[in-house]
Amino acid sequence: MKRIRPSLSVMAVTAFLVLLAAQIAAQQSLTWDQVKAQFEVANPALKADALSVDEMRANEITAYLRPNPQVTAAADGTQIAPNKGVWEPLSGTDVQPGISYLHERERKRELRLQSAKEGAGIAGFQHEDLERNLLFDLRSQFIQTLQAKAVLELAKADLAYYDKIIEISRNRHKAGDIAQIDLDRIELVRVQYEQEIQTAMVNLRTAKIHLLQLLDSRTPVEKFDVTGRFDFDDSLKPLDDFHQIAFDARPDLRAALEAVQQAQTNHKLAVANGSTDPTFSTWYTWNASNNNSNATQTLGASVSIPLRIFDHNQGEKKRTLIDIDRNHQLAEGARAQVFSDVDSAYAQVESSIALLRPYKAQYKDQALRVRDTVTYAYNHGGASLMDFLSAQSDYRSVQLAYLQLIGSYLTAVGQLNLAVGREVIQ
Repeated sequence: MKRIRPSLSVMAVTAFLVLLAAQIAAQQSLTWDQVKAQFEVANPALKADALSVDEMRANEITAYLRPNPQVTAAADGTQIAPNKGVWEPLSGTDVQPGISYLHERERKRELRLQSAKEGAGIAGFQHEDLERNLLFDLRSQFIQTLQAKAVLELAKADLAYYDKIIEISRNRHKAGDIAQIDLDRIELVRVQYEQEIQTAMVNLRTAKIHLLQLLDSRTPVEKFDVTGRFDFDDSLKPLDDFHQIAFDARPDLRAALEAVQQAQTNHKLAVANGSTDPTFSTWYTWNASNNNSNATQTLGASVSIPLRIFDHNQGEKKRTLIDIDRNHQLAEGARAQVFSDVDSAYAQVESSIALLRPYKAQYKDQALRVRDTVTYAYNHGGASLMDFLSAQSDYRSVQLAYLQLIGSYLTAVGQLNLAVGREVIQ
């Protein structure tokens, strides 16, 4: 049978489709969840802080280590033999190897381990708090990017609409329906639309650059894009619900409460360190020149107990006791800060919703209706040029203000999520 080989044209088409699919995938817009996932994996500041948490956990190993035993070796009695007049190194030498061990009492190791674990817990909560703040910055840049995209789309749509008006005005001028000065004034206004487009493009590019910086991504700006819902929701849970969520979820508050627990543990450790730790020792002796033939090899043991007459670790006991009260006050301050943050952010969201409701229900439609009506009237000689230009300006102002208010609302929502400690509104 004759083998069928693919033609060069088929292979070229296949290669083109593969490259096209790869390019489309490379330019795929990222959602907020995808941006957040990439940020958590790639952000250098977050990764560095995570390593510091691992360092704190490594301290748990050191804290629970037992004291090392002490090994000693001694030799005594080596002398010159009196009868022979020579030195005999092993004649009459007393050899004594021994070992000693410090025994820690009052659960010192366990308390050190508990304090180290609580310190690692504090570091973990502080890492979560850093992530909370960085996510707010990331969310703000994400919103600014969406807002810049929306403003750019609005500017392009306005320019396209205005170009149609210019075309109609030129036809009217040719027909002698409007004067040259009116046509010139209409055409001159076009530069404002062009400026708005260029400004929107610069703002969009800048927002993308800042977003890529937070993601530590080297993706070209032209191939990077995001997508998401750029709108508002006028329903809002009661304020008390956000208070309760914040008290349960805010990592800085949990770190403050864990610091109180660690201070209490450190005080217990200071009390334990004021106790006496005995040192147990044992040794073996070999002396071949002993007059007692049964005492050539001996064993011995001892217990050494420091007399802590003056030093009972009094200063550290007092310091750690004061530190408990200090951390209690810091925890109360953190709780009050959480309450204040939630109240302020909630009020900002409420204000944004109150401003957006009439825009969505009335002002946007009114501005569009006025623009279209005045434009129609002007094109048919029923309105003046000033009325036409004023209607155009009012429409652009209302639409732009609406987009800016949505951006303010989403930023306020991000601030509320930051105050609560997790994303309760998206």
